[in-house]
Amino acid sequence: EEQLKNSRNHRCHKINQQHQQRNIMSCDIGLYGLAVMGQNFALNMASHGFKVCVANRSPAKVDLTVQRAKDEGDLPIVGTKSPEEFVAQLSKPRKIIILVMAGKPVDQTIATLSQYLEEGDVIIDGGNEWYQNTLRRAKELEAKGIHFVGMGISGGEEGARNGPSLMPGGPKEAYDMIEPIITKCAAQVNDGACTGYVGPVGAGNYVKMVHNGIEYGDMQLIGEVYDIMKHVLKLSNEEMANIFSEWNSTELQSYLIEITSTILGKKDEFVEGGYVVDYILDKTGMKGTGRWTIQEAAERSVAAPLMAASLDARYISARKDERIKASEILKGPEVTSAEIPVHKMQMLDDLKAALYASKVCSYAQGLGIIKSCSEDMDWDINLSDCARMWKGGCIIRAALLQKIQDALARDKNLPNLILDPVVASELNDRTAAWRRVVVVAVGYGISTPALCGALNYFDSYRRKSLPANLTQAQRDFFGGHTYERTDRDGVFHTAWTDAHKSIGDINERTAGEV
Repeated sequence: EEQLKNSRNHRCHKINQQHQQRNIMSCDIGLYGLAVMGQNFALNMASHGFKVCVANRSPAKVDLTVQRAKDEGDLPIVGTKSPEEFVAQLSKPRKIIILVMAGKPVDQTIATLSQYLEEGDVIIDGGNEWYQNTLRRAKELEAKGIHFVGMGISGGEEGARNGPSLMPGGPKEAYDMIEPIITKCAAQVNDGACTGYVGPVGAGNYVKMVHNGIEYGDMQLIGEVYDIMKHVLKLSNEEMANIFSEWNSTELQSYLIEITSTILGKKDEFVEGGYVVDYILDKTGMKGTGRWTIQEAAERSVAAPLMAASLDARYISARKDERIKASEILKGPEVTSAEIPVHKMQMLDDLKAALYASKVCSYAQGLGIIKSCSEDMDWDINLSDCARMWKGGCIIRAALLQKIQDALARDKNLPNLILDPVVASELNDRTAAWRRVVVVAVGYGISTPALCGALNYFDSYRRKSLPANLTQAQRDFFGGHTYERTDRDGVFHTAWTDAHKSIGDINERTAGEV
């Protein structure tokens, strides 16, 4: 009888333990890192019915997030105060999104959490991380049997809460585990969620990096159009706000055009009758993703002059003190409207056309970088899917992306977006206006590096012959680098002067070319 009683007590104790364990391991997903993006994305997932466990290095943000969840409709968010408790709350296989500052903080967070994880668990890094770091971390975690996914997230604070663009790259097995969650939480457009399997580890971070490079270019283009409106057409803030608002119902419809209209019309709270934008110091900050994009363009030998120009523009803007001194020494053109006449309505139509054409070139350059890396890394990234993922939620979302998606779906082997017949026709229709804008800007001394960079890209790419023949002749003259001919096969070298001697085996001279 005593044995029976002990056995019954043992069974009850075991059942109780199992029940407690089920209660503890009840969260669908965890999110570590509760700055505003982390808080908002946790609330987003909870709003879609997923039970989310949250943690942060500082407990105060855990309390804040839990309180927000309560205030926003008793959303299913569980707060924890230690990494061990955090991991213990997650159902297996565990899925953890980390949203902390890129670099060492990511490594530290992974090291802290992974000691409590098991084989088959998944860590998803949602930050703006350099893709090579993602490759390294995936390899380190693979030894422990832990999956690692690098997932680009775009949309800012609003997108994180209401539906961002999500670009995950990692093992397909790991993607399949998180797919039901991210598909529901991503922005939704006419053909589904703005997410999908980008490719293997590193691919998601790479696509997000290039997304940011395109974003740099888009913002610079809009800034240059604003500059011409303000200093050539002498438009008021209200006039410019109204024009951008009108453009947002045309082929230029996009998030950045929309917010530009709002920004230009925002009255200042400190200066009566003033506008906020007029009192913002003209120094543009950055986090580094634009620089990475240009580094990668150079590494892949892909021309990206528009994005490079937008990065250079930020560098120059940062040298405010130098520019103030330069404004007193260096002189620009002193022109009048009589010398370079500008008709307001014509110029506005031209600016609209030039902005659209330049935006197309910006996407073409960015997609070219992704295409080249995908081929080098054997990632098999679907460029049409990239355009689809960017149609909603993200900063570069725009009506134009539907045309880009369609173009890349029509021909998956398209060498360059601007070779698509529909896209090419739209560019050809706008080139005259594009050139008029650049000519006027140069005449008035308004710097337009992005508009010019886009037009120069278009003009270089469309030309059958370029002056590169002279450049190659110069290389052969001073370095014996040889050249190819247009009239016969082979590699050649010329003794350009009496001082030039035989260079030996010509084929050896081309070694090391990239």
